[in-house]
Amino acid sequence: MIRVAASFLIVLLAAGCATPDKPQAPRTVSSIPGAPRRGEPPGYINLSTTALQAVFGSPAFVRKDGAIEMWRYDGAACRAFFFFYGAPLAVRHVETLPNGVRSAADPACLTALRGAQPKVS
Repeated sequence: MIRVAASFLIVLLAAGCATPDKPQAPRTVSSIPGAPRRGEPPGYINLSTTALQAVFGSPAFVRKDGAIEMWRYDGAACRAFFFFYGAPLAVRHVETLPNGVRSAADPACLTALRGAQPKVS
């Protein structure tokens, strides 16, 4: 009789610890943006840091990750990102926001930034 009472007590304790099923919130599906279009704008690839500064001035932002640097230039309607790597450091990739129609960099943005006064963030 004691065994039955002990077993019954254990079952009641276990049942008391159980939580009722909560309705699951619907999952939202988010997608990763597509990769930028291939191709680099002519005239910027292989520019040194000094040559790029001569064209655009000082960048608004610089990020260094090991042997790679990213320089950002801000304009009124767009931003340009120049990625440097290699020895010696040289531009290896260019992107703009918004992206270009045929490549990751919009030539109109780059042209606008060439004549703009640099903004520093």
